Amino acid sequence: MKISIITPSYNQGQYIADAIESVAQQNYPHLEHIILDAQSTDNTLEVLKSYNHLPHLKWISEPDKGQSDAINKGFQMATGDIVAWLNTDDYYLPDTFTKVAHTFTQQPDASIVYSDTLLIDQNKQPLRTKQDHIFDYGVLLYYGCYIQSTTTFFKKSIIDSGHLLDISYKTCMDYEYFVRLAKLGYRFAYVPDVFAAFRWHDTNISVVYPQIRRQETVKIKHQYGYKLTSNQPLQTFLHDCTYFAYLAKRQLLKLTTPRRLHPA
Repeated sequence: MKISIITPSYNQGQYIADAIESVAQQNYPHLEHIILDAQSTDNTLEVLKSYNHLPHLKWISEPDKGQSDAINKGFQMATGDIVAWLNTDDYYLPDTFTKVAHTFTQQPDASIVYSDTLLIDQNKQPLRTKQDHIFDYGVLLYYGCYIQSTTTFFKKSIIDSGHLLDISYKTCMDYEYFVRLAKLGYRFAYVPDVFAAFRWHDTNISVVYPQIRRQETVKIKHQYGYKLTSNQPLQTFLHDCTYFAYLAKRQLLKLTTPRRLHPA
């Protein structure tokens, strides 16, 4: 089972080596790593050139229409059975690919696999482990995107069926993609382990564009059928109510989900 990793890149030269190394050190025999760089102006290209000796690594530096466009290009270039995207400032934990391949083998009806996430600071110091739970479409749609794209792997057959990221979204392309795939009937499989580390820093898209993220989240909810009222103040109040309902349901799902111990 071949795994293809897509990395969209722009001016993250201080972090990208961690992403590249985390793929190279997987000790997994069948992989490729495709990096789509949007003509970075920092030291990214120098870092990429220093890894030209890796046979599984391919990189291109050319203009694109944003992060989603770069990921879509990579998806279409991928030759693996399984695909995922890894941002330049994140990285995989050891043995992740072996665990992912095992999960898809053991659960052949699953089309998407995801796990918990290790949250780290900009210096790779652990902050906490973000625990997820078994997939619940209602929680995903009514609350928001609780699945971390960094830990998510997809069957390439999804891409081959024409399902790509919607490039009109600047921050919530992953959320829209997850909701769309779930509504189409693709099955999500949760693994109570930690596949990847997500790095919190001041240039995270969600940090830089919080208002856009909120607007896009509301747009996605409405697009896929969640709109209780057209009255904005009431809509905000009802959204807060569903948030607390989500917290209660999420806690229940956590308590009933088997856990696999993992060191920080």
